[in-house]
Amino acid sequence: MFRPIGFVAAPSLWGALLLCLSGLNLAQAQQTGNGSGIYTCTDARGRSLTSDRPIPECTDREQKLLNPSGTVKARLSPTLTAQERAALDAREKAAQEERARLNEEKRRDRALLARYPNHVVHDKERAEALAQIGVVRQAAVNRVQELLRQRALLNEEMEFYQKDPSKAPAAVRRQVDELAQSLAIQDRFIADQESELKRVNARFDEELLRLKRLWPLQSAPPAASKPR
Repeated sequence: MFRPIGFVAAPSLWGALLLCLSGLNLAQAQQTGNGSGIYTCTDARGRSLTSDRPIPECTDREQKLLNPSGTVKARLSPTLTAQERAALDAREKAAQEERARLNEEKRRDRALLARYPNHVVHDKERAEALAQIGVVRQAAVNRVQELLRQRALLNEEMEFYQKDPSKAPAAVRRQVDELAQSLAIQDRFIADQESELKRVNARFDEELLRLKRLWPLQSAPPAASKPR
């Protein structure tokens, strides 16, 4: 029996078409069933845009990811420029440094309270520190007085050479120079000790200001919990 050529090819073509349609439906079903949602945003021109993937026109603004029911599933933050990212990094670094500073300040406060639990202990240590400096300074003052006595004796000896000091013995002239240098050294040392007294006093004053704020907190009873 004679059969047209087209009738023989038809089953093969229809099979291929059905196979493609089945694959397309399967892909659509998989895409619909994966729960990815719909992205939506309003771009810079005021247009409301939607897509099944992040919208390039809205990278500079927030995008919403909606559930199939229309509720918000998630929010996509704007993509930052290099300048914005640098500014964000700078803010995060500053915040990190501030947290580190606060933690260090708390650590110092705890150490300060451990060393000076009350006013009496702080006053006692201040007095001891100032007394030690005072002892060293007084030793320098005593040394200056001794040098002045030696210089007075040399001055009496140098009276014989007032008209021409160059005629004084070399040993005497050398002693005069050495005494002048020693007095200058002791004067500078005494000035340094007086500066140290001021520095130590200033440190204790600064500590006392902090301690006056910390002592009441240390002794305060814990806050009572609210009744439920």
